[in-house]
Amino acid sequence: MNETKEKAALKASVGADAGQSIQSTTTEIITAESPEINDLEDISQEKFFLQMQRMADPAYLHTVSMNELYETVYQSKQPVIEGLLYSGTYLFAGAPKMGKSFFMAQLAYHVSTGQKLWEYEVHQGTVLYLALEDDESRLQRRMFRMFGVEGTSSLHFATNAKMIGGGLDEQLEKFIREHPDTRLIIIDTLQKIREVSTDAYSYANDYDIVGRMKQFADKNGVCLLLVHHTRKQPSGDKVEMISGTTGLLGCADGAFLLQKEKRTDQNATLDIVGRDQPTQRRAERLHLTRNMERLTWELDHAETELWKQPPDPLLQKVASLLKENVPEWSGSATELAAALQEEMPPNILTRQLNVKAGELQNEYGVEYTMKRTRNGSFIRLRKQGV
Repeated sequence: MNETKEKAALKASVGADAGQSIQSTTTEIITAESPEINDLEDISQEKFFLQMQRMADPAYLHTVSMNELYETVYQSKQPVIEGLLYSGTYLFAGAPKMGKSFFMAQLAYHVSTGQKLWEYEVHQGTVLYLALEDDESRLQRRMFRMFGVEGTSSLHFATNAKMIGGGLDEQLEKFIREHPDTRLIIIDTLQKIREVSTDAYSYANDYDIVGRMKQFADKNGVCLLLVHHTRKQPSGDKVEMISGTTGLLGCADGAFLLQKEKRTDQNATLDIVGRDQPTQRRAERLHLTRNMERLTWELDHAETELWKQPPDPLLQKVASLLKENVPEWSGSATELAAALQEEMPPNILTRQLNVKAGELQNEYGVEYTMKRTRNGSFIRLRKQGV
């Protein structure tokens, strides 16, 4: 039986600071058009059935060795707004009547049109905004005041939706099937889609709710933004301001906390916490000002300046192989090392590219795939959009 695995790379995003694993998606592809198909490793039927027997054992525990980690290319976290928002599940919390819904409308409009949000680059895509505390008349007035009559067919609103576990998943799945370029789904608010139960605010229940949303977002490669409220009592820890238990943030990829000193203030701070925040090295706090004419939020300044990772010389070399008239390259790891004039063992080169495939795609626009063959690694590089 011939088998090949092709996976996309993982890119760090803003996320919860717990060391949770992020699931990757494995797509098995066997096509007659693949020139390397005859070179793929043969997996004996006996070995295949032995593995199936192992997996059927109730005591089976799936493990991955360190070497297997380096030999795998994981699914990339695609940016929605560079340096600010990636695919995954996030909480956006603030006190009632703080301006959260206006902020959500602003995010939805910028992502659906592809216009920059302040200093951040935006990747355009379809947006679904579940404005569950509004009606269509109010949405019309709000969008008109904020953006005028310049509309877009890539931004969709709904003022009613089903509950988590009561059909919401199916509604969202159907929308994505009808709009495969969906990048962002906003649920305003989380409370409107959660079922009322006796343990509604237990850690287990909160974790389960966000866990379901995260599973959906990861499966479909979209960003899911859940609007939520903050507690009335202040707290020295910003995370503890989020209403509910720590189970909400424990399973989310990250959180945004919008705050004012006084409700009547036109200035606010946006604190950002996440799993990979230290490696992201981006602003932890943004200072915002409300434009009272349009009711949009404007960036005043970032408390910590945006830090951009310096260019990687290896990735720069790889990207330089592809040009307008040469949008693709394929070959073995040995051939790639020679083309790059890199004096490193082919297996070390492959491992470095496996780990940095997400960075190669997001920063240099080069898609990298690697397949194991009988004779070694078969690598394909391709410029995005070609």
